[in-house]
Amino acid sequence: MATNSIFFGNPVPISPATRGKGVEKQWLGHFALKTKPMYLRLSNGYRARAASGTNLKGIEIPRQWYNLIADLPVKPPPPLHPKTLEPVKPEDLSPLFPDELIKQEASNDKFIDIPDEVLDIYSLWRPTPLIRAKRLEKLLDTPARIYYKYEGVSPAGSHKPNTAVPQVWYNAQQGIKNVVTETGAGQWGCSLAFACSLFGLGCEVWQVRASYDQKPYRRLMMETWGAKVHPSPSTITEAGRKILQMDPSGPGSLGIAISEAVEVAAMNADTKYCLGSVLNHVLLHQTVIGEECLKQMEAIGETPDLIIGCTGGGSNFAGLSFPFIREKLNGKINPIIRAVEPTACPSLTKGVYAYDYGDTAGMTPLMKMHTLGHDFIPDPIHSGGLRYHGMAPLISHVYELGYMEAIAIPQTECFQGAIQFARSEGLIPAPEPTHAIAATIREALRCKETGESKVILTAMCGHGHFDLPAYEKYLQGNMVDLSFSEEKIQASLANIPQVVA
Repeated sequence: MATNSIFFGNPVPISPATRGKGVEKQWLGHFALKTKPMYLRLSNGYRARAASGTNLKGIEIPRQWYNLIADLPVKPPPPLHPKTLEPVKPEDLSPLFPDELIKQEASNDKFIDIPDEVLDIYSLWRPTPLIRAKRLEKLLDTPARIYYKYEGVSPAGSHKPNTAVPQVWYNAQQGIKNVVTETGAGQWGCSLAFACSLFGLGCEVWQVRASYDQKPYRRLMMETWGAKVHPSPSTITEAGRKILQMDPSGPGSLGIAISEAVEVAAMNADTKYCLGSVLNHVLLHQTVIGEECLKQMEAIGETPDLIIGCTGGGSNFAGLSFPFIREKLNGKINPIIRAVEPTACPSLTKGVYAYDYGDTAGMTPLMKMHTLGHDFIPDPIHSGGLRYHGMAPLISHVYELGYMEAIAIPQTECFQGAIQFARSEGLIPAPEPTHAIAATIREALRCKETGESKVILTAMCGHGHFDLPAYEKYLQGNMVDLSFSEEKIQASLANIPQVVA
């Protein structure tokens, strides 16, 4: 555990939140309406027809984010101060986050208004399309009906700007000049750099070394939007130097990169930290995905029997599934909700549910989550965005409550599914959603055997245009399945803090 932590500095006073309570304000339309709004388009012109022969009306951008915590019968365990083991207070987080994000992190409000400035930027790419994968269905010869919610139409090519934009906006409103972050595959770093370029903030990114080397064009995207990018571990921070002393040629991990970014934010008064996944406020912002998708499915007269998404930290999975879990809790629908993770980093399927640090150096609060241990450094699989030792605490809690299930799939099967998807649907997926695609194909083939015509909804969270070296490796037959050693994971689990619940 590092000697420096986030728990110091003068607390920043928390200003009152301004949140709308009316459900009638939840959707953004083109006009001011006093009655239920009309939905004028399915998407911003991208593959607007999810089913041929259906009279579709468009879906508007949600006006509010949805907070699943408000509807859970058992509230999630709070994050703990690592020194006192007491629940974290707002002032403990103020060195890292602006006031409004701290309030959102602990909020029990069911809906939180999306600021108009954020909605205006969302409108550059939202609503995103819901697409029926008819050609994939034909290729698999399955009676299943497959739909995917495609987030790759954003400027950064993934779902990550859904939270990058509001995070930077709230920092700008508080007068913050710079933000720092970590990134794995680079989707989050690109999204934060994009958002900072819109609001005039400085942006500094620590990118996991394995992805920094594998994906140079993501680094160039970040730099094009004005960010400064470092490979992690780096010699810039104390946390990075300690890791390099132990393993000078290590591939890095998201946990290490988080430690480096948090260290810099905690030591500079004009700098805050932004996180691309895991935390409650990040998952909250991503619910625009599921809120849109609920309306899109309703518009075409479909109800999903199975919802599938990839999980690393969990933001894309939560964004699609949480609004559907709300409807499930209300007894309106009853889909199976399935998370898919890599076999090389299986926090849900192989980890333990315990309090652990969110980073490698032990600078964050202790969070109750499914974890492989904060010391665990996954093998350098091509799905860099899924190489995280833990799972979002809220997703972990939902998993423990039994509202979802989880499986792990090796990367060669994922890329096999990605090739089938690309050659039938035309879109090249990022390595991360190939896990959801592989699980979707598994289920569709089961339907072929049983004759069931299930409706499968999957999260296609980004394109793979800058991940082509991974595809080259697969196509040349050089990709191998990586897994963790039992000895390695047991050693990591042994270092989890001992917290009596």
